[in-house]
Parts: sequence; structure tokens; C-alpha cells
Amino acid sequence: MTTLPPNEQFKRLENIPTKVYQNSDDASRAVATEIVNLILQKEKEGKKCVLGLATGSTPTGIYNELVNFYKEGKVSFKNVITFNLDEYYPMQPDALQSYVRFMKEYLFDHIDIPEENINVPDGTIKREDAAEYCRAYENKMKEAGGLDLQILGIGRTGHIGFNEPGSGIRSRTRMISLDHITIVDAASDFFGQEHVPLKALTMGVGSILDAKKIILMAWGEGKAPIIREAIEGPVTDSVPATYLQNHPNTVVILDEASSAELTRIKLPWTLGEVHWNEELIKKAVIWLSALLDKPILKLTNRDYSDNGMGDIITEFDTSYNINIKIFNQLQKSITGWPGGKPDADDSRRPERALPRTKKVVIFSPHPDDDVISMGGTFARLVDHNHEVHVAYQTSGNIAVFDDDVIRFADYVNDFHKEFGLKEEVTNALYDSIQEKIKNKKAGDVDSKEVQKIKGLIRKGEAKAGCRYIGIPDENAHFLNMPFYETGLVKKKPLGDEDIHIIVDLLRKIKPQQVYAAGDLSDPHGTHRVCLNAIFQALDYIIDKGDAWVKDCWVWLYRGAWQEWNIEDVEMAVPLSPDELLRKRKAIFKHQSQKDSALFPGHDAREFWQRSEDRNRSTASTYNQLGLAEYEAMEAFKRYYLKNQV
Repeated sequence: MTTLPPNEQFKRLENIPTKVYQNSDDASRAVATEIVNLILQKEKEGKKCVLGLATGSTPTGIYNELVNFYKEGKVSFKNVITFNLDEYYPMQPDALQSYVRFMKEYLFDHIDIPEENINVPDGTIKREDAAEYCRAYENKMKEAGGLDLQILGIGRTGHIGFNEPGSGIRSRTRMISLDHITIVDAASDFFGQEHVPLKALTMGVGSILDAKKIILMAWGEGKAPIIREAIEGPVTDSVPATYLQNHPNTVVILDEASSAELTRIKLPWTLGEVHWNEELIKKAVIWLSALLDKPILKLTNRDYSDNGMGDIITEFDTSYNINIKIFNQLQKSITGWPGGKPDADDSRRPERALPRTKKVVIFSPHPDDDVISMGGTFARLVDHNHEVHVAYQTSGNIAVFDDDVIRFADYVNDFHKEFGLKEEVTNALYDSIQEKIKNKKAGDVDSKEVQKIKGLIRKGEAKAGCRYIGIPDENAHFLNMPFYETGLVKKKPLGDEDIHIIVDLLRKIKPQQVYAAGDLSDPHGTHRVCLNAIFQALDYIIDKGDAWVKDCWVWLYRGAWQEWNIEDVEMAVPLSPDELLRKRKAIFKHQSQKDSALFPGHDAREFWQRSEDRNRSTASTYNQLGLAEYEAMEAFKRYYLKNQV
């Protein structure tokens, strides 16, 4: 048997060459650089560069980089011809969700590409003309010399373009019916699932495979399972992305989060000898315990050897001592004192005992993430007399139904009538709001008045939740970060104004603890942007030499979309049945999100149900590993600031 070099050995299950970058920014920059180099090479050869382009959240970073390269004078797009993968059908080119509009806003309006060189499938064609139109689109690509490079994202169904499961490897550009999962995932862009078009125009799998080179990209943990299937799974029409395994020049570009399920990342010891360290040993022991359904303290030398982990025993210790070490690490993560236990030895606890009373800031991207994600810990911190502040980073106004606006406007109108307060003014406002909502079309941006009311609804709910937990109104801070206030699902780039709003709050409070949402699988991206803003604000404060930040610890929680892996948990706060019920009631204060959220993602359950299921699952996992049995647990991972590493 041929022995492969170590790096190839660990990639042997991967049927497509794959590169993993630390984050999506680095990955986007690398892809954009390759595109620029290709354009320059083609220009040197006196040829046109033909690019196949994609839409969605994945390629936006690449387009931003390309625009920067152009503005810096490093590239011209005059010799570039582009063909976009797909478009919803029917779809007007100026509609908010149109891919024509998307490409203009992110790329075409900011570079010097000739208008006649831009090709995006036309969502306005007559249904009976679709077949001929699609043939003409194919022919135009061939006449241009074929695609030099095709950029792809991947959907949760494994679709590339809009080639849903069942698409054949020889399929060409055509009209297709969208899969239910794709429709659900697109619902937030269309302000409701009922508004998503049922069909789309898309290049076929065969059309994509004709490209000379293909780059498939994915960011975030939410894409990790389908990425593993696409790269390591068998070629099948149920996961169209697996067809890329048949292409001679395809590369997959990932950030660390989206690579998490690849075998070489998740289970490297099953592929060959690894360089064991404490982090990897902990991960492997927890995996082995779950695989064999045995508590950690019952694992034997034979268990380790039979599952590719015998070298841990050989190199380090007996199974007994390793088991004890990992068990103790997990046990130390459990604490009922998230703010630190006064007058206690804190060397074996996640948090410091001193100062006895801490100033705490809980950052909440939306006005309910605080109670959904860490409501039990929030309440515990208040009960232990810490000075707790909540900073709601965005208004969350786009997630309020129009019916709620009418209901609240009606209340205000009746309130003024009852108390005889300027009835003519409130009547006029009420009539105006009713008219605006009545004339609003699916996907239209709300008027400023409606946006303001929706924001006030969520603000009132957040204040009610804080009062229920037990903090005063003045400790609830509504930051309304400008990047969010577009009225659209699509937000503005994070700016200096956003970051300095957070800087000012942190400097005002000078907290010893900061809690922030580390939930990077939020399908709308707001959590990711809000977290980035916090990190940039803290870095700025450190660089400016503020003394208090040396003693500030940052704890990351996760929200409605996922939970930390057990090996990543550094603080687990147990909740009793009564505390879990208290948390549920705090979530219920957010009435506009109760029963049915406007943007629920792919999980149809209510947020409180997802939260409780996640908290119970964490507690159950700890118990299965051999630790004490609790009703539920909230989990946190510490983020070390650059002055603490």
C-alpha cells in the first residue's frame, strides 16, 4: 500500500481540492485576487475574460474586493463578459429581490464593465418563450468562448445555481421549479414565504461543468453539513453539487466554520497519525464517549485502540488518567455563578470571584436574543446583584408583521380618544399608517413612520423582558446601529459610526464582563456583523490604552440557530425547571415574535421551543458523558481579547 504524504493522507476522503481560510474575508480576498489575475492575463493575451457569476450572501465579499481593486486602479473590466447563473421567475429587474438589481448594487454600478457585456437571465420573459430564451442564453455563452471561470455558492439542498435535487448532470439552461427548502430559505428576502416565486431560470449542471475552472465557496457553520456531502459524499443527483467531483478543474474555498464537518477537521485521528494536543484530545475523548455511548470515566485502553486513538495512550498516559483529566475539565466548566462566586476559590471555576459585584453588558443583536439565548444566565446575574446592562444593537424592526403596526396604532388612537388628547392629530396619523400598509406591495420597503412604529414595538417588548428579569429601564440601552436601519433584509456595510456607538457605551459602563452573540449561523448575517462590531470596538479601546479593558472578560453565547460543541464550552450554567420556566416567560414578553416569527429560518418551531430544546440537549450531553444530570444548561465560550492572549 502506498503511503501518502501527511497532508494528502488527511484529504483522501475529499473528492474535490479544498482550501480552508481562517475567515470569509481572507477567502473572499483570495478569490477576488485570482479573478483579477485572470482578467489581467486575458488582457495581456488580447482576449476577453468570460466570468460566470453568482448571487446571494456568499460572493458579496468577493464583489467588494473587486470594486476595491478597480478603484485602486489595479484592474479594468472593459474586456470582461459576465453571465449570471440564475434569476427568480417571474421577476422585474428593478425589484428588491432581483439578481439584476443585486449585481448592479454590489458590482456593476461600481466598475467600468460595458453594459452590453453584462448578461443576467431575464425574469420578465413570457412563459411560452422560456425554452427558446434559455437556448439563446446557452448559445451566447458559447459564442463568447465559454466560461473561463464560474463562481458558485451552495444551497442547503446542495443546489448549485438553482439546480435543485434531481437535476441531471447534462441539464442545460432552463426554467425550474424551486425546492421547498430553497423557498423557505429565501422567505426572509421576500418578507414572507408566500411571496417567494415558485420558479427560476438557471444555468444547468452541464452548462456549469462546461466552465474551464469552477470555484465553489461557502461560509458559516450552517453550510458545513452540505459541504461535507458535496466534497466527501458519492456523486448523486440528490446533491447536485457532488457533480463537481467530475470536473477536472474545480476548487472549493471555505472559511473555518463551513469546513467544520469535513473529516480532516472533525475527526482527523480516523485518517492517520495526528499531533495530539490538549484541545484535540478533549475533542476526541468526547467523540469516543458519544460514539460508544459510554461515560468518559468508563472508557478503556481497548476503546481508544479500536477507534484510531491508541497513540494517545502510547504517547501520553493510561486511559484512566486521560479520562479523569477530561472529566475534570468538563466538570470545571459547570457553574451556578456566572459572575463568579464570592469568597470562593476561583482557580477551578470559569469566572473570577472578584470583584464581588461586577458590571456586566449583555449585547443582544436583536431585541430578544438576550432572553432567547441566555435568559437563565441573565436572571442569575441579576439575582446575584451584579450591575447588569443590556445593549440592543439593532431595532429588529423588519421582523414585525404589518398587522401588529395597525394594532398598536389603533391602541394609540383609542388611548388619545379616551384621554381627550389631540384627537385630530392621532386620527390623521392612524389613517396615514393604514393607507401606507394597505398600499404596500410584497417586498416594498416600509415607510419611515411604519419602520419607527415597528421599532417601538420591539423596544417596548425588550423593556418588558428586562423588567421581568429585574433590571431598571435605564440599564436597557437601544443602540439602533445605523448599518441595520435600511428597512430591508440587505444591510449597509458596518461603518465607523456603528463601532463608535459601542465604544461609547463600553467606556461609559466599563464592564468586567461582556456577553455577545457568537451565533455565526444566523441566516440573515446580523449576528455576525454585530459581533464584528463588538470586536472592533474592543480592539479600538485596547489600542487607545483604556485601563479598565484589561479586566474585561468576553463570553460568547449562541442563539436560536445552534449551540456550542461540548468541547468548546468553557462555562455551562445549569438551569432548574423553575428557572427554565422563568426564561420562557421572559421570551413571551416579545409578543410580536410569538406564535409565528416573520423570519423563522428553516426551523418552524417558536424561538422558546428551540431554546429549551437546545438547553435540555446540552444538559443531556453532559449527563451522557458521565456528569451530573440537570434540567437544562446555557453554554458559553470565552473570547480572549488581544491584550489577554
